[in-house]
Amino acid sequence: VFLSEWKEHKVALSQLTSLEMKDDFLHGLQMLKSLQGTHVVTLLGYCEDDNTMLTEYHPLGSLSNLEETLNLSKYQNVNTWQHRLELAMDYVSIINYLHHSPVGTRVMCDSNDLPKTLSQYLLTSNFSILANDLDALPLVNHSSGMLVKCGHRELHGDFVAPEQLWPYGEDVPFHDDLMPSYDEKIDIWKIPDISSFLLGHIEGSDMVRFHLFDIHKACKSQTPSERPTAQDVLETYQKVLDTLRDAMMSQAREML
Repeated sequence: VFLSEWKEHKVALSQLTSLEMKDDFLHGLQMLKSLQGTHVVTLLGYCEDDNTMLTEYHPLGSLSNLEETLNLSKYQNVNTWQHRLELAMDYVSIINYLHHSPVGTRVMCDSNDLPKTLSQYLLTSNFSILANDLDALPLVNHSSGMLVKCGHRELHGDFVAPEQLWPYGEDVPFHDDLMPSYDEKIDIWKIPDISSFLLGHIEGSDMVRFHLFDIHKACKSQTPSERPTAQDVLETYQKVLDTLRDAMMSQAREML
């Protein structure tokens, strides 16, 4: 990825360097074209013959840089629990959009650990989140029984959903053909971990975590069908934001 200029605007020029990744590149380009809107980075142009695409440049870069950015003195005014909760709402809004997208229910597969997940998103200069890397968005279709698998390798750890782990124990060697597939609820499982990163460790963030405890516990249900939808999570986040803001306002009035 290169920083470039086009018509006096800074742009990000993405160029495929490894032909074995061409299918991923073309899938990502197709998803970018199909999903243009408020939740996705703006696609400015592309050339399939040349395996290149131009997208809007965001100087704050990947969401991975959030803490370093908010620790800068010029951003202290936005380093609040309110802004951080709004970032978490942005993130859940993107997941909700992907689950109800114009091209069906899409699963964010490039999300096997926290750093990898954060690298798929951009932080904009007005402190919102955009999906940027869309080259692993397989389709779920419940009515036809179409489910997904994220890659062909065995996954480990507790960041991924339990249904993404090899279910047959250590005595049976991993074999992709035997690995059961799953649906978009794997994205829901990961919401509490990503939100916790976004909330950080500042004044008020633990208070927010306390109010989100029940919805996050539901997200971590071992049974995928028992997890809430992204829309459910988003509505709960909005209620918590409104409740805590109202409490702060009445507190401020009492002090006056």
